Order: sequence, then C-alpha cells, then structure tokens
Amino acid sequence: MKDALKEKIISHQAVVGIVGLGYVGLPLLLCFAEKGFHVVGFDIDSGKTDALTQGRSYIKHIPSERVQAVVRTGAVRATTEFALTKECDAVIICVPTPLSKNREPDLSFIVSTCESLAPHVRLGQLFVLESTTDPGTTEEVVVPILESTGKKVDKDFYVAFSPEREDPNRTDYSTQTIPKVVGATSAAGLDIAKTLYEQVIVRMVAVSSPRVAEATKLVENIFRSVNIALVNELKTTFMKMDIDVWEVIDAASTKPFGYMPFYPGPGLGGHCIPIDPFYLTWKAREFGVTTKFIELAGEINTAMPDFVINRVMEVLNRFGKPLRGARVLVLGLAYKANVDDDRESPSYQLIEKLEERGAVVSFNDPHIPVIRPSREHSKYAGRKSVPVSGDYDLLLVATAHDEYRSINFRSLDVPIIDTRNVAGPASDLVFKA
Repeated sequence: MKDALKEKIISHQAVVGIVGLGYVGLPLLLCFAEKGFHVVGFDIDSGKTDALTQGRSYIKHIPSERVQAVVRTGAVRATTEFALTKECDAVIICVPTPLSKNREPDLSFIVSTCESLAPHVRLGQLFVLESTTDPGTTEEVVVPILESTGKKVDKDFYVAFSPEREDPNRTDYSTQTIPKVVGATSAAGLDIAKTLYEQVIVRMVAVSSPRVAEATKLVENIFRSVNIALVNELKTTFMKMDIDVWEVIDAASTKPFGYMPFYPGPGLGGHCIPIDPFYLTWKAREFGVTTKFIELAGEINTAMPDFVINRVMEVLNRFGKPLRGARVLVLGLAYKANVDDDRESPSYQLIEKLEERGAVVSFNDPHIPVIRPSREHSKYAGRKSVPVSGDYDLLLVATAHDEYRSINFRSLDVPIIDTRNVAGPASDLVFKA
C-alpha cells in the first residue's frame, strides 16, 4: 500500500484534494496544479468553488491569471461535494480554527470536515491536517473520526499534521520556499507525507510526531505574540517619557546580533497570532499548567484597542471636541499592510468601540472597497470604503498600507492618531498611539 501510493506521488499520478480554499488552501492547490498534479478543491462556500472553476481569484494577492493558467490545463476541479474525496489519493485539510466567545478552541470546522470525509475513506489514502490547533488534535480528534467507519490508521490509510506557514502578500518567501514541518502517526505515514510535499516545497523538516508538529506552529506564533506584547508595553511606557518607541526600535535594530525588531500596533490581527497562543493555554490546563507568560502577553495585546480609544478621546479633548458625535475616519481595515485580509483585524474593534461611545465612524481601505460578510462582523457587511479627506474631526491610522505613506497628512489640517508610524514624526497634528 505504501509503495504504491508513494510511486503515484513521485510520478505525479496521484490526485490531491485540498479541503478549504481560503488563504492557505488556494495557494497550496495552485502549487500542486502547477507541478502537474490533478487537484480537486473542496469548500462549503460555493462562491469560492464557482470562482475557481471560472478561473477567477478571490484573494487579492493571488492574480486571476495564475488561477486561469491551471484551470485551462484541466488539472483543477472545484466542488462542494465531499463524496469526491474518495477519488483523491491525498487529502489536505486547511479549514479555520477560530476561538469561541469564551476564548477557547473551536474545533468544529475540523470535526465537521472529518465527519464529511469519513464515509468516503478508502484504502491507501493520506490525510494531512494543516489547520493550526492544540497538540493532540490529529491523534485525538482526526484519527478517531476517520476510523469511525471501521478502517484503521496506518493499516488502511495514513494521517499526518503539517502546519501552514502562509504570510499573505509576502514577497521574499512563498508557499514553495517556506520550509515545511511534518509529523505523522507512523514512520510509513511520515515517509508518504514528506514525499507528497517534497514535490512542491523546497525543504521538508520531519519531526517525531503530529504533537511536535502541532506544537511547533504554536511556538512560532507565541514567539511573535509575546514580543509584540513587549513592544506594546514599551510603547505605552515610552510615551509617558516623551520618547518615540519607533525611533528606539530603529536604533536598536542597528545591533547585528542578539536583537530582532518587533513593532507595536493597535492590537493583533490575522488568523494566527491573536488565536494560536490560546490553544496552548487551553491545552496546558488539561495538564494542570498555567501559562502565565503567554496569558500576560495576551492581556497586553488585547488591551491595545482600548489604549487607542483613550488616546482618541484625549486628542479630541485637546481640540475641544467630545468623542460623542465626532466624525472619525479609520484608515485601514486589513490586519496587515497591503493585503485584503481582514480576519481578526483590530480595526473592527476600534470601529465598534468608537461607535459604542457615540462617534460617527467611516473607514478607508484601498484593498477592501466593501466589507464582506463574515461570521464575526456580519453587522458591518456592505459598508463601503470612503476617500481620505480632511472632512473629519480625526483620522485614525490603523494599518500601514503603502498608499498612506504618500499622503500629506499635514495638508488635511485634521488631527491624526497614528498607530503604525506612517504619518511622520509627532507634531501639533500627528499623535502616536
């Protein structure tokens, strides 16, 4: 069984299924298709599968031309019918793993996906989970569901975990050039999973188990969360001392060893850093461990939107205006610069908190002309980006889009709250936050 599957992969005769066609799944699908594999994309969102079938990209930094090129070859199919996974030799799961309202892991997408796959498992398939999750999920959740119809892991099929490492719109690394960590439930499964990814990714990093691979992803993002919390705390401290934290960071960055720059902001965004640390803190409780350092970093980062709101009120007061009734323009809805990805963006928290206090809020984002429907922010769906102008009581820079760096903010003659250091040095109109 193993040798036959491995040979199909090496000869590119294997059919690869990608479940979840978002920011992780779509780039991975394209990579396999561009290497000559037949790929089937699965998603519960027919809008995505229809767009893919028609050769249209629905992610800004992925050009439609790239999608069209693989669709024209006939190598790609997209469907909402999970029964077709029985035709796939390898199935890679790239579904969301959000937090619940109680800040606990929500594995419902993994569970429902595996339940949809289980009736169609056949002999000799490989299943790989890429969704970020707590250590143990692959073996304790995925495997039992896939085994529920009678087939057994490492006897009838293989299971592995390989954490996604996507960073949307990054130019120095891509899906193909970022080293890929993988762990499996057996040596045979690891060999198969490595062989699969080696066809499209330049370097594989094999680890001893799915748990180690799951923990690796959490460590990567906890590292970022903790360091961002540190500079956020330094920001609030240095502001009291009338010291520009960005100038300090730039100066410290000249040291060629022992230092790595991180930058403050209005809060954490994206689908990784605001969420992943809580997966470990939740799992640690199962073992009677309190992850104080990680939780403290989370407290600092989640307090940043309130810090920014207080700064807005302080600046408006300087100009003799209350927050209630003030017209505020938020610049940037995306969670990071130059992308259209608004998942977990702190801008939504800023807008909500401002509106709760009576402000009249608009937003501008050159990459997000209209707010799309989402589970978390459905009430904002359909709201449109407006032009940047001086027709407001205050501008709040929340995202460091390149477009904002070319704006002459002083000419707008409006107070600016700058959380991203894009509006130039502090002045009588520019205030850091």
